[in-house]
Amino acid sequence: MTLDEIAGLPADTLLADELSNDDGIIEMANLDKSQTGIDGVIWISTMMTGHAPRVKYFVRPGRTQPSFSVTIADQPRLVANSLPPRVLSQMSPLVIQWVTLNKDALLDFWHHGDTWTASQLIQFLQSFRKI
Repeated sequence: MTLDEIAGLPADTLLADELSNDDGIIEMANLDKSQTGIDGVIWISTMMTGHAPRVKYFVRPGRTQPSFSVTIADQPRLVANSLPPRVLSQMSPLVIQWVTLNKDALLDFWHHGDTWTASQLIQFLQSFRKI
């Protein structure tokens, strides 16, 4: 990713702000390296109003931590960033690759995860393909 491309991205919204603006029931999880193979944390959720399916990447978890967002799609792409360019250029290709590997499961969770039982959720959280 070039500096021009990084500079053209909108700032990623703080998770605290996104959660406060959503009236729906949201299931979410912070996935660590043991589940993804990626240093840092990938935050996943069920459907949220206001945007297409996506994940957030954090160096450290937390509602007020900077992050970047990647769409969950056939060709995942970076859509927002609040992390330093060095972190973005190092980590975004890995997160995009991970989303590509797990796209179908992530979309299933986005659309249906709020109806899953605890055992279905545990099985889902243990099913990710790692980088």
